[in-house]
Amino acid sequence: MHSDTTGSWTPVALSADLPVGTVMPVHTAAGSIALWRSASGHTAATDDRCPHRGMRLSHGFVRGEALSCIYHGWSYAQAGNCLRIPAHPGLVPPETIRAATHPVEESDGIIWVATGKPEAGPPRFEGLIPLRSLTVAASFATIEAAAAAEVSPEGLVEITLGAALIVLLLSAQDEGKTLIHVLLKAVSDPAAGIAASRTVESLRRKAENLQKEGIAP
Repeated sequence: MHSDTTGSWTPVALSADLPVGTVMPVHTAAGSIALWRSASGHTAATDDRCPHRGMRLSHGFVRGEALSCIYHGWSYAQAGNCLRIPAHPGLVPPETIRAATHPVEESDGIIWVATGKPEAGPPRFEGLIPLRSLTVAASFATIEAAAAAEVSPEGLVEITLGAALIVLLLSAQDEGKTLIHVLLKAVSDPAAGIAASRTVESLRRKAENLQKEGIAP
């Protein structure tokens, strides 16, 4: 879904790409976000900036149910409140020390982060299997040209490959890049996933070449 719309959901990652106890940087209209999964499996989306010295929290680490900054070890809960300051172990951090957070939902194998206050939950993609994600150095318009298909208002491009249906879920990134989540209609043939991945890699190369040559809109 277009990530530049206030009050909307951005598909930032696939569930499989965020194992328990890990953190990764993702992009939304609100800027860089530290997306992390606690030891109990809960996902959280925190501004990618430690309130202490501004270090990127996506460079930090997850310990239990908290995200810790790699610089001085300040730890934050999923709600954004500071839990621990290692240099002052006896101090209970005041509530004023907080990292900004964003609503996050996980459905159908996709992790969504909200900017603003969406009126409803994120879209559902029942019957589609998340295959992989990749970043393409090309705009939505260039990807449309490469795929010979229009991007829907929801950021979707559909490609038919034999009996399989490939759905590309697009999300705009910084510097004119696009994050693509590849979803595949449930099929019993394992080779369909390999074929779909090759098709999308070919699309990526074509789109990036068009972007470099300035041929696409």
